[in-house]
Amino acid sequence: MNISIIVPAHNEAAFLKECLDSFVSQTRTPDEVIIVDDNSSDDTFKIASDYAQKFNWIKVVQRKSVDEHIPGKKVVDTFNFGLKHTSSPNLIGKFDADIILPSNYFESVLNHFQSNWKLGMCSGLLHIKKGANWVYESIADKNHIRGPIKLYHKACFDKIGGLRPGVGWDTVDMLLAKYHDFDTLTDSSLQVKHLRPTGHGYSSQNYQAKGEALYKMRYGIVLTKIAALKMAWQAKSPILYVQMILGYLKAVVSQKPRFVTSKEGVFIRKYRWKGIKQKL
Repeated sequence: MNISIIVPAHNEAAFLKECLDSFVSQTRTPDEVIIVDDNSSDDTFKIASDYAQKFNWIKVVQRKSVDEHIPGKKVVDTFNFGLKHTSSPNLIGKFDADIILPSNYFESVLNHFQSNWKLGMCSGLLHIKKGANWVYESIADKNHIRGPIKLYHKACFDKIGGLRPGVGWDTVDMLLAKYHDFDTLTDSSLQVKHLRPTGHGYSSQNYQAKGEALYKMRYGIVLTKIAALKMAWQAKSPILYVQMILGYLKAVVSQKPRFVTSKEGVFIRKYRWKGIKQKL
């Protein structure tokens, strides 16, 4: 299986070297790593270019986009820009530039895909530094494949129609993989260091976008309230709950376009309710 990894990068000079060092030291390196420098004003492009000169499987491309921060959409658009430069991979990876992988990451994930023909998505688990220790970043269940470190089988990626350009893309892709009868897997032995914890610099607009995403995934108001309450509890932020519900209601009023069809929405709601009942 050929592995192509796309790394969207905007002003990642502080983390990119450590990230790429972890790629270079893999027991099974990817067949290609494409770093997409998206309007960086720091040394991101220079650092990436230095690695590309040393390793012929690392490539760098530049994308010119608007300076405006558009949660979810901008990173997906940058990923899609890099996807056009891949060379017919079997496995497609979307990775962030602020992570450090264990040395056996790609070897282990590749083994998972090769041993299960129904496996559509796979990843390790993200950990953040707390004091002297690295602990699980508990903003999601351990069976959730996080956006910064996920690999797709191309058959699954094509079936779900690629990534949705907006907040929630890394949740709806898993739900659609399940809808199309693919398996998903997180390997808890693959502990990935997340150098910049999720939520760093989040604004109320970001949190409202999360509520809007639940509308686009056709959760319905009851499931949305449960999901918002869970996220607010994990983040220890009551305002997060209020902002998410506000974002959901705004999307209802403005009739934002959905991420999924009505039929897919029915499946998603049933799947989520099943998961809730199993935890009771």
